[in-house]
Amino acid sequence: MQHGSAYGTHRVLEPRGVLPQGAWKLDNTMTLCDNEILIDVSALNIDAASFTQIKREAADDEAQVAHIVLGIVTQRGKLHNPVTGSGGMLIGTVRQIGPALADKIDLKVGDKIATLVSLSLTPLRIDSITQVHLHKDQIDIQGQAILFETGLYARLPADIDEKMALAILDVAGAPAQTARLVKPGDTVVVMGGGGKSGTLCVYEARKRAGPTGCIIGVSPFAKDCERMKALGWVDHALQVDATHALALMDAVAAVTGEKMADVVINCVNIPHTEMASILATRQHGKIYFFSMATSFTAAALGAEGVGKDVEMLIGNGYASDHAQHALGLLRESAPLRQLFEERYV
Repeated sequence: MQHGSAYGTHRVLEPRGVLPQGAWKLDNTMTLCDNEILIDVSALNIDAASFTQIKREAADDEAQVAHIVLGIVTQRGKLHNPVTGSGGMLIGTVRQIGPALADKIDLKVGDKIATLVSLSLTPLRIDSITQVHLHKDQIDIQGQAILFETGLYARLPADIDEKMALAILDVAGAPAQTARLVKPGDTVVVMGGGGKSGTLCVYEARKRAGPTGCIIGVSPFAKDCERMKALGWVDHALQVDATHALALMDAVAAVTGEKMADVVINCVNIPHTEMASILATRQHGKIYFFSMATSFTAAALGAEGVGKDVEMLIGNGYASDHAQHALGLLRESAPLRQLFEERYV
């Protein structure tokens, strides 16, 4: 067996000299290097921004979604959406472990795992797509993938359904980062608060802000706002389209007495919501852009253009112990678990 780079650069076909995430194309042959892990893949959870874009391109046709996904993987050797630049994650069963890793990791052949690194850097081969779940951002497949030596993973828990665990682990960084950012008494706006990552962030923000804090959920959909109110974790549910920056600013100003938010968490899965995030934040507040639809250029120049001195954080999908943290939220909150079971089980 060959020995590969710990970061997977040996799999890069073009352009040479870059890391796998930034590469246009990877080698997705499933011949293992001695420091790689081979996975039999059963399902993919596609990043929300990516899946939204694919569904729009496919006009919500399942067969066309499958065709687009297969096309991306065939062309690039990985599921790296060329429009959004994002990927997702997978679940599967460990098929083979390179001998150089055998004594370094706590995995064995047959273990069921979720990868905690993006599909945009994971060599992937799809043999067939067996089902497309339009409302879950998931597809069932038969295929294989490679996890590099530095790749993160989590064993699938025995007490949580696989598909639900896949959905939660795909956004595990969001509630973990929210826990770091929100302090007791904070006013927090969660944009996309009715979605998967947004719901976890609303729940986490409520915990951290406490009874003296104010949690504001935002969604353009009435059903999301009704659900947020019913769950009881938000003080206000604003039905506003976050692409309309001034409308969101006015709505947040109305419920905060024009003090605006200490922390804004952007979980929206469509572009052009940077200015709404900025205008909803107080001077010297913080914005966490978890959404992969975020434009750094629009955020940086937009904040400058409106004279907002705010701290803007890129949505790193990884935080220490984020997988255990996210799964722990389901275990501690029966309403949260029930909500995700209704959607994913």
